[in-house]
Amino acid sequence: MANQSYILETILTGKSVPFGPKGQPSAIAKKPVSGSLKVTNLGFVDDEQADPRHHGGPEKALHHYARDHYSAWMHEFPQIDPAVLQVGAFGENISTTGLQEKDVCIGDVFRFGSATVQVAQGRQPCWKLNVRFAFPKMAATVQKSGRTGWYYRVLEEGSVKQGDELTLIDQPNPDWSLLRIQNVLYVDMLNLENLQALASLKELASNWQELARKRLSRLEVEDWNPRLQTPV
Repeated sequence: MANQSYILETILTGKSVPFGPKGQPSAIAKKPVSGSLKVTNLGFVDDEQADPRHHGGPEKALHHYARDHYSAWMHEFPQIDPAVLQVGAFGENISTTGLQEKDVCIGDVFRFGSATVQVAQGRQPCWKLNVRFAFPKMAATVQKSGRTGWYYRVLEEGSVKQGDELTLIDQPNPDWSLLRIQNVLYVDMLNLENLQALASLKELASNWQELARKRLSRLEVEDWNPRLQTPV
């Protein structure tokens, strides 16, 4: 799969605004931008993350969501406002066609314009998707579907623009697709062999390694409700 390339059909940024039932700040609504964007180890220079505890940082510098998924959401949930269900709705910075969670592995390295990025972790959906789509079970539905998107860390800073190519240049963990990791996290949740493998997968984001270690030590699954359920 090395040297496989995908066109950056859209690159997107967003600003923090009050959001949700308590007016918490969020920059989930991303808008397409034109021209060249500088990529730093924290992502696009013009992009914001309102909740640094859960969003952004070096291991969540850029969020990629497959454009292919939008047609599936439209088909499965016609009640969602199509004006909302547009590219950028899931808070992504990068939109391409033909690259999905089944194709992407932890540690995959891509040339990204003049920058280099590496897949660090999948996206764990949170309640802000419930508000975004006016559907109280959207976060849980996204998690169950596997259509979550993923995050990159930036290995080499540079710049990128719409129409550039995203080219796979290295795949150190071809057995660890995001789809397989989702199965470990959300389906076969206490498979000790898989959890041990995740805990030692060096290209995996440190917080996901720690999640695996906690499951191993406690032999129980963490509570997802605070993440998936909209606060009241």
